[in-house]
Amino acid sequence: MLSRWSRVISLCSRAGLGERLSRNKSAFPLLRNYSKAVERDTLDKDNNSFSRKDRHGAVLDRNDTGSSFQVSGNMAFMSKPRSLALPPNSTLSVHEPEFKGFYRFILRLLLYYSKESHYIRTTDVLYKRIVYQVDRPEIYDTFSLEKCFRTTYALLVLHMWLCLSRLKAEGKEGIEFGQYLYEVYNHDVEIRVAAAGVNLLLTTWMKDLEKIFYGNVAAYDAAILPEAAKDELSHVIWRNVFSDEDAPMPKGSAATAVQALARYTRREYACMTLTDKEAIFSGNIMFSSLGKCSIQS
Repeated sequence: MLSRWSRVISLCSRAGLGERLSRNKSAFPLLRNYSKAVERDTLDKDNNSFSRKDRHGAVLDRNDTGSSFQVSGNMAFMSKPRSLALPPNSTLSVHEPEFKGFYRFILRLLLYYSKESHYIRTTDVLYKRIVYQVDRPEIYDTFSLEKCFRTTYALLVLHMWLCLSRLKAEGKEGIEFGQYLYEVYNHDVEIRVAAAGVNLLLTTWMKDLEKIFYGNVAAYDAAILPEAAKDELSHVIWRNVFSDEDAPMPKGSAATAVQALARYTRREYACMTLTDKEAIFSGNIMFSSLGKCSIQS
């Protein structure tokens, strides 16, 4: 894992990207291992928040989010898991527009109501939920993380894994939906990285990041199993998110942030299992808010 990250960092340096990517909050690397990328608009950002109005016209309110954690120390993220589905009356909920008559007839001819078209729209919404959580300053403040390319990428992979794991539980349909989610994930990074100045090294860079992604996902899958060691997830979080080098995980109070992110991950995983299929497939979920959370001992 370390050698792969060293190669990525080396490529970034040679391309002059290290400093630019650390300053550019929207430069997320994504992977390119699924079918043809679907053309989409870039994600709309407003002050590091989820867009106030999405492409379907749904008005979004930054205050209309999931539960907030108001505990500190080792009690953080120990509350009972609950569904991440947004309430039906939430201003963040996105609903398919209802067309009738001639317009509906034309849209049907244009395959607007096809499964592929529907998946393209809804995975775009779901991916925005991921980026919103990863972009928020609170997640870096809460877990004492530096806002840089490496940690942003690691958090993006972590939340992608949470969604893809939940989708796998829906069998073949969920896996197919996950492929479309991956297309959004892939297409977005190509736009962002290209905007940051990567051209000639893009393919090589993406291949190395792809290996990192699959290594991280496999490690999360193993660490979340019931038979996994109690502290396995904490060690995986340390290696994938916190450790710049192949250093041993700290102990005692030095590991507070690592253990807190592991508890957050385990709780969000449990929340995902309680989230109904309709909410996941429509993108109408919101990860738990971190606005009032403190993990300081």
